[in-house]
Amino acid sequence: MKFIDFNLDSRLMEGIDAAGYEEATPVQQEVIPHILAGKDLIAAAQTGTGKTAAFLLPLIQKIITSPQTNNSITALVIVPTRELAIQIAQHLEGFGYFAGISSIAVYGGGDGNAFIQEKKALSMGADIVVCTPGKMLSHIKMGYVKLQDLKYLVLDEADRMLDMGFFDDIMFVIKHLPAKRQNLLFSATMPPKIRTLAKSILHQPIEINIAISKPPEKINQLAYLIYEPQKIPLVSFLLKQTNFDNTLIFCSSKLSVKQLTKELKRLSFKADEIHSDLDQDKRESVLSDFRSGRLPILIATDILSRGIDIDNIELVINFDVPHDGEDYVHRIGRTARAKAKGSAYTLVNVAEQRKLTVIEQLLGHEVPKGEVPSELGETPKRSTSNSNQHSKRRHHFNKK
Repeated sequence: MKFIDFNLDSRLMEGIDAAGYEEATPVQQEVIPHILAGKDLIAAAQTGTGKTAAFLLPLIQKIITSPQTNNSITALVIVPTRELAIQIAQHLEGFGYFAGISSIAVYGGGDGNAFIQEKKALSMGADIVVCTPGKMLSHIKMGYVKLQDLKYLVLDEADRMLDMGFFDDIMFVIKHLPAKRQNLLFSATMPPKIRTLAKSILHQPIEINIAISKPPEKINQLAYLIYEPQKIPLVSFLLKQTNFDNTLIFCSSKLSVKQLTKELKRLSFKADEIHSDLDQDKRESVLSDFRSGRLPILIATDILSRGIDIDNIELVINFDVPHDGEDYVHRIGRTARAKAKGSAYTLVNVAEQRKLTVIEQLLGHEVPKGEVPSELGETPKRSTSNSNQHSKRRHHFNKK
C-alpha cells in the first residue's frame, strides 16, 4: 500500500515525498485509517516498524484539515526519553514542513534558553508538543501550560515509561487534559500493567498487534560463552576481525560503558560513549557523529535500545547479557533495520548463562554459539541446568 492511497492532504504528501516515503509499513497500513477515523487505539509494535510515522502522519492530517483553536496545544505526544523526543520532533519537522505545523520537543537537560522557548510554546499554544513525562509535569505545575483545547494524546513506548517509573507523572499530566480527546497508546509489549493503563485512559479502543517481540530472522545472532576477564579481549578481537563500519555495543551499567570505552580507546579503536551522565549537548554530538559514520563504534546503556532511529548499524554487541528477553530483542533490533542485514553478538559469562536461557525461551530456539579464539584461553561450558532441548550449534563469526 502506498501513502498516496490514504488520500492525505497535498501539503502533507509533499513532506512525505520529501522524506522519501512511498510504501507504508504494516503498522502504518493498520493504524493510520483508524486514527483518521477518530478511534482510540492500543497498538503493540516493536521498534523499527515505522510506528512514529503511523501516528504523526494522521495527526498532522487531522490538524491541518480541521478548525483549530488558537492559544492551546492540540496534540500531546508523551515519550520516555529525551532522545526519542528529539527524534520524533525531527520526523515531525520533516513531515509537517509544507503544512505549516507548529511543534516543540520538551525534555529535561536543556539550558535556560531552552526553558524560555518551552514556556513560550506551552503558554501560547502549539499544534503538537512532544515531551517526557517529568518535564511536562514540571511545566504544568507552574500554571501556564494551555491544555484546555487539546484533542489528541499519544503515549509512545508506554511499556518503557512504566518500567522507568513514570506512571504517576503520566497520570498527573492526563488529569489536566480535557476528558473528550482521542487517545493513542503504542507499546512494544503488552504486560498487565499496560492493559491497566489502557483501561484507565482509552475509550473503546481498537487493538492492533503488528508483531510478536522476536528479532528479524535476517539478524545473524551468536552467543559467546566466556569468562568475565575475557570479554574485553573478545570485543577487541571481534572488532578487528569483522570490519563492520557501524557497531553499537550495549552495557548494562554506566560504569561498564565508561570502562569499556576507556579500554577500547587505549587499544586505538575510534569509539565513544553515551549515557545519562553526559550533558545533553555531548549526547547529541556523539549521536550525530555515529549517525553520520564519523564515529564507527558507540558504547551505550539501554537508553538507546528503544526508539532511536539509526538505520545503518551493522553490528550490535551485548557486552553484558540483557536482564530479560524483551530487552534482548530491543537491543539487537537496532541492527538489520529496513531491508538491511545485521549481526548481533552476545558475550555470556558463567553467571549470565541463566539469563541467556530465558532469552532463548522467548525466542523459541537456542542462540547459536560463536567460536572463541583459542588465544583467549579455555572457556566455560554451557551449564547443564541452563541448557535447553534445542540442538547445539557452534558458528564462527562472519566476516564481511
